[in-house]
Amino acid sequence: MGQSCHIGQSYHIGRLRITEHPAVPPLVVDWRAPVSRAFYQASAREPQDVVVRRRFGWAPGSRGDSADLTGLEDEHLGRGEEHASGIVVREIERPRVGPMRDIAATIQPEQDDLVRGGLADSVCVQGAPGTGKTAVGLHRAAYLLYTHPQRIRRGGLLILGPNRTFLSYISEVLPALGETGVRQSTLIEEIARHPVNGSDEPAAALLKHDVRMADVLRRALYARVSAESAGSVAVPDGSYRWRVSGDELERIVARVLAEQPPYAIGRERVRTRIVERIREQAERRAGVVPGAWVRKIERARAIGEHVDAVWPRVRPEEVVARLLADADELAGAAGGLFDADEQKALLWARPPRSWKSARWSAADLVLLDEVAGLMEHPPGYGHLVVDEAQDLSPMECRAIARRASFGSLTVLGDLAQGTTPWAARSWPALLAHLGKPDAAVVPLTTGFRMPRAVVGLANRLLARLDVEVPAARSLRGDGELGFRKADGDLPGAVVDAVRAAIGREGSIGVVAADVDVDRVRSALGAAGIVVGGPDELGARVSVVPASVVKGLEYDHVVAVEPATIAEAEERGLHRLYVVLTRAVSRLEVVHGRPLPF
Repeated sequence: MGQSCHIGQSYHIGRLRITEHPAVPPLVVDWRAPVSRAFYQASAREPQDVVVRRRFGWAPGSRGDSADLTGLEDEHLGRGEEHASGIVVREIERPRVGPMRDIAATIQPEQDDLVRGGLADSVCVQGAPGTGKTAVGLHRAAYLLYTHPQRIRRGGLLILGPNRTFLSYISEVLPALGETGVRQSTLIEEIARHPVNGSDEPAAALLKHDVRMADVLRRALYARVSAESAGSVAVPDGSYRWRVSGDELERIVARVLAEQPPYAIGRERVRTRIVERIREQAERRAGVVPGAWVRKIERARAIGEHVDAVWPRVRPEEVVARLLADADELAGAAGGLFDADEQKALLWARPPRSWKSARWSAADLVLLDEVAGLMEHPPGYGHLVVDEAQDLSPMECRAIARRASFGSLTVLGDLAQGTTPWAARSWPALLAHLGKPDAAVVPLTTGFRMPRAVVGLANRLLARLDVEVPAARSLRGDGELGFRKADGDLPGAVVDAVRAAIGREGSIGVVAADVDVDRVRSALGAAGIVVGGPDELGARVSVVPASVVKGLEYDHVVAVEPATIAEAEERGLHRLYVVLTRAVSRLEVVHGRPLPF
């Protein structure tokens, strides 16, 4: 294969570059190299100077030993010959046991376009289940690290996932592609100033995640600043005293406020400008003053006391704790934004004696991060990959935006899988909160993971989900969909379904409403079936609460009592949609109640 100057050349493309010597052409070209793109993009209609595209099949786990070669396929694109690759199909359909695998061997043209986007480009991928959006995001991270190593490593690259289970599942993809040391985290881990040891009532959590809280917190913080005169400042300098009038001090504070700097920077600007006024007086009197003299004036107690009076030093914890503990404080900051009932819902039922003894909820940590961001800009990243982004609240988006002020984003998600009370209904609104309103929204609708029968069932439910996303389609005609009626013994029916699945190859995920998990696990254990949890990635059979199954996949999924899953939360039908789209080969729905679809 080749392009222009590459015509007549042959290249072997793999996950990593392999060479005998840096000065000679490599034996294997990295899949991210520019010359490799033609392998993924060429077609009979547009061969891109590729004469023959050859694929090699290898036994799972092979390190390239010739004995592990299972076959090869040639596509003579130069002759207009193109066909579906059996090797690619077998790789896609290979049983899912253990962590997520890379897709370097199976990247499709539409996925490749997203992977190779420019570093400065922010993009949002609306990916239907099974379209490989997570894999695309991870491979895009690997591509950017390869293409812009210095710029990315200088700014840093962050992978944000919804929970630790999900991060464990994807943890081996980047190392398999030769990229180690990439930070993979949850948003709460990124912003946590304190451990989460408190909880919120649903109404309070919803309000804390509301974008109106940003204005409330700004008001609460800057209410501490007073442009009103606290009297003049007199700074002793030997036998002389330098004075700045109260009116001038008031104008200094007012001007700094109008500039809207971060709170901590504004405080220092006030100090600097007071010193500047005194320096101007000194130079009018005696000429240029030395730097040591200026530094001495900066440390003057009178100036420090004045700055503390008009622009006090404060911690984010003090601002948030006082706001949530003091009804008058909250009323002053939330007036015109939250009504009386909403303010009452926001207040802590049992205020702590001080912020030091506060029990912070996950939503409180988001508020603390907002205030910290108002005080100082946090360190940013060169690029962030944000998965399951549809579940982010406006306030969580703002926390991410602060860390992407000078970088770019790859936003991955599916509006149909939004399960939080504040889940996004549209991508433009969420992208605006992320600070990237002009990011392109690219749909991925072709499923490579889910069988056609499972996609058809999910699309039936999709019509009830009040989101405008295109229906998925599947290229896989294989797979199975089955229904098992419990007839009064739901645990027994689950045991029978799992025993049937054990007779086949691959991983088995038993997914139930959170309230049913213990009962299902006990029934399987009593039947002698060894089960693991969602974090045990090598387990043959895993019992998984519906609340944490998002992003995971299993060869066989046993979905337990869909009606209970749908009723368990406000967006229960969306949760059920997630559950029904985790199967790679076979989905069996076990139910004793009428199905909600």
